[in-house]
Amino acid sequence: MTEELVLTLGQETVKTMLLLSAPLLICALVVGLGVSIFQAVTQINEATLSFVPKIVAIVITLIICGPWMIDVISKFTVGLFDNIVNYVR
Repeated sequence: MTEELVLTLGQETVKTMLLLSAPLLICALVVGLGVSIFQAVTQINEATLSFVPKIVAIVITLIICGPWMIDVISKFTVGLFDNIVNYVR
């Protein structure tokens, strides 16, 4: 295994991780911002109010993006297994 190969694998791994986590993080960010604006407008200072909408939004996002996420991680894993002979040399 050369240094270039290790760096390439690391870059692909980080890129795949960011690609898979982005929809959930963006969804949580948008819902959290919306709940914060709602709390500021209504002057409700309840810290636990944001958890339920975030959980619901993340579950809905997982239902919508789940097949795509599984496809991406499956292709990445199959690519690793297919090229394992090249990595071990």
